[in-house]
Amino acid sequence: MLIGAGVALVVALGAFWTFREEREDCNEKWINFSKYGLKYDLETKLYGQHVAAQVILKTVTGFMNNENPKKPLVLSFHGSTGTGKTFASQLIAKNIYKKKTISSFVHLFSVTAHFPHKEKIDTYKTQLQEWIRGNVSNCPRSMFIFDEMDKMHPGLIDIIKPYLDFSDNLDRVLYKKAIFIFLSNTGGEKIVEVALDFWRDGREREEIQLKDIETALSLSIFNNKNSSFWHTSLIDNNLVDFFVPFLPLEYKHVIQCGLTEMARKGHFPNKKVVVKMARDLNYFPREEERVFSMQGCKVISSRLDFYI
Repeated sequence: MLIGAGVALVVALGAFWTFREEREDCNEKWINFSKYGLKYDLETKLYGQHVAAQVILKTVTGFMNNENPKKPLVLSFHGSTGTGKTFASQLIAKNIYKKKTISSFVHLFSVTAHFPHKEKIDTYKTQLQEWIRGNVSNCPRSMFIFDEMDKMHPGLIDIIKPYLDFSDNLDRVLYKKAIFIFLSNTGGEKIVEVALDFWRDGREREEIQLKDIETALSLSIFNNKNSSFWHTSLIDNNLVDFFVPFLPLEYKHVIQCGLTEMARKGHFPNKKVVVKMARDLNYFPREEERVFSMQGCKVISSRLDFYI
């Protein structure tokens, strides 16, 4: 009996310590930024986005290496559907948090899912303020990702403004170590326009630099009356550190996405299968040339099932 009780006690203590070890805390064990991991992921997994990759690597690295930043890092990702905006935000989380995107310090908001009703805007404002304040109080190195930012009510956007500004202490909470990432399709047309200009001029895609897009992109966002960003305090007060452009993906990038997705699904990457799928997608400016994909890589996972 004593032996049995002893074994049970050891098992119980083992389970207790296992549980204790699995608890995520706001410390270096659970939050440990890897510059080289992020660099590798951006260079090998984020296809066709050399401009975005460069901006993300430099800004996130500089911010995470700064123990006393002046304000939170605020990045706004813009581009057409399927260009990698959500995926890029996941890569950032993966290289900061041990539990990656399922970390309790990573908070994803889908505007249409979390804030669907305009008549409840006042309730949403209170909830969003409490959520941000409570989670940053729990862990200053929190990350907040807002998807479909272009559909967000302007009043909700403005309610975020105090948390993004230069402030050492707001309601006795320090927000300056947090990261805010906004994902939006707004400005996608302007980015496509630049990419098309380079293509028509016979210039390489890799020649496109941030300076070729950023000013026109920010103005396009600011003056777009159909976008929630239109004349909001985030832009008025220069609180967005970078408007990050995601270029339209080319046929070759669709092939890369397809091969990667086949491997992810547990299949041996078969280029013939992927090429067949890629050829059936829609492209512009002329369908027969297959220059830029209309859907990017967004539909590839579901489309591949049909061709495998």
